Amino acid sequence: MNDANLQRDPLHDFDFLHGTWRAYNKRLVKRLAGAHEWAEFESNIDCRPLPGGLGNEDVYRTDFWPNFVGLSLRIFNPSTRKWSISWVDNHNAPGVLQQPVIGSFTDGVGIFDGSDQFNGKPIIVRFTWKAFDKNRARWEQAFSPDNGKTWETNWTMDLARLAGWHTD
Repeated sequence: MNDANLQRDPLHDFDFLHGTWRAYNKRLVKRLAGAHEWAEFESNIDCRPLPGGLGNEDVYRTDFWPNFVGLSLRIFNPSTRKWSISWVDNHNAPGVLQQPVIGSFTDGVGIFDGSDQFNGKPIIVRFTWKAFDKNRARWEQAFSPDNGKTWETNWTMDLARLAGWHTD
């Protein structure tokens, strides 16, 4: 860990995300199948901090799936200096908070990994976050079926701020 990472406060790593965003999604139609067909669609994301500096939450909405609503919950652990990111939606396993991905930011890029299953087989899920500036950010999701030897990026979102507030 370099000196800059020791001095910065990782509690504020996701502050860039607070506000309202339009997301341009590219989602691989078939995952871990060697496919190359992508579905492209738009969504809206509204992010706000949780009380007491616990982290933040965002609400994700898209018309790509009728009446779809999802929620990301990001919680910061000051002891480990790591974030956990959990997801729940009303489309896939409604009401079930998914297993978190856990990680941190280094040099402006956040990497968050977690164990999951896909089609009954164990995988590692990776989220990658990067803020380009106060109005543009990118999120990627990748799966690894071989314990991190290879990765398939299967979803990207390029975010553009619409309205709301942000921290500088």
